[in-house]
Amino acid sequence: MFQPSQADVRRFFCGVHAKARTGQPMEAIELLASQWIAEHPEFHAELADLEGALASMTKVEPERSNPFLHLSMHLSISEQCSIDQPRGIRQAVELLAAKRNDLHAAHHEVMDCLGRMVWESQRAGRPPDGAAYIDCVQQRATKD
Repeated sequence: MFQPSQADVRRFFCGVHAKARTGQPMEAIELLASQWIAEHPEFHAELADLEGALASMTKVEPERSNPFLHLSMHLSISEQCSIDQPRGIRQAVELLAAKRNDLHAAHHEVMDCLGRMVWESQRAGRPPDGAAYIDCVQQRATKD
């Protein structure tokens, strides 16, 4: 399994942002990342400064969002949906997106469920609970 370092993730997103700004050709995963980057102009300044992004890896700023984690979660959810893994995630996200009439807003809700699943898994020392994750997304998609 591919496990990029924090620096690798930052280099990837900064590189994608640079390619998008200059119109360079991109791989499929880079095109997907560039679409999510375009949805988040508030991150563009940080993505345009690779050295600053690498230098700030040790900073913890609880009052602000980490653009690299945020974009990584968008990519993870997109990839999960593309292969329907965990099984049922594609349908659950599509249902939520239809209910919200906005895939981006739906992704942000799914991120809450994904983050909770990862946190609970780490806290308990158990593998991630895909069924609980899908259930969380489905509950959001079906509640009023």
